[in-house]
Amino acid sequence: MSLSLLDHLWDLHQNPGKETPKELLESQLSIEEGQTLQLGLLDRWLEQGEEIGGWKIGMTSGASRNAMGDGIRPFGFILQSRIKQSETRLRLDQLHRGGVENELCFGFGTSLSSGTNPEKAKLAVNGIYPAFEINQKRLPLDASSGLRVADNLSNWGIVHGLNAGTDIGIDSISVNLSRGEHHIEKTESQGHIDDHYQSISTLANTLGQHGRSIEVGQKVITGAFGKTPFAEGIFQGHFSHDVGNVKVELIK
Repeated sequence: MSLSLLDHLWDLHQNPGKETPKELLESQLSIEEGQTLQLGLLDRWLEQGEEIGGWKIGMTSGASRNAMGDGIRPFGFILQSRIKQSETRLRLDQLHRGGVENELCFGFGTSLSSGTNPEKAKLAVNGIYPAFEINQKRLPLDASSGLRVADNLSNWGIVHGLNAGTDIGIDSISVNLSRGEHHIEKTESQGHIDDHYQSISTLANTLGQHGRSIEVGQKVITGAFGKTPFAEGIFQGHFSHDVGNVKVELIK
């Protein structure tokens, strides 16, 4: 019996070092088809006893934003078991290959779904956190956009620091990223990613179209503004505007 695309995708997530099946690479999925397949992947995780811990908003920066077009922002899910606190340790062999990305992470005191606007999204937020997204590269570089969406936009999980509250300016955040004593880069969010609350609003409305929502207690990351490949060591992100710091140690 031949395997479905969902079967192939599930197997790839269980064995991230495995070569991507040609059935996936030749699937020519649209963004919407990829989103539907991704939610099927999420349901498989839920059937295994996992819980949904939050969401990521994709294609919010640079060339990816321009390629997707206005108002098209695919999402990914974040498993609760893969939401980690700052200073956690992660094994490189567990992650396979990928990278660390600077992100702002938002917590919610009110659920959001269809009918959300940026003002409503802002009022629903009860916490802002410095964060790293931990990506896991399971696909080749030339994979289609639809397949990348189906693959959960490369997400493995997130690591976040302390809640900085909501009374902080987030329009022009900068992050100094270092590994050990070595400074890697300083990145700026302004002009690089979409407005955070517009992104959250778009996410909530898109989730509503799929019968899903941002639930109380969940976390949402709104787009990367800086990334670096995995390597053994301690990665630290120092966020401006009193957002705080986040740290993760990658070990062999």
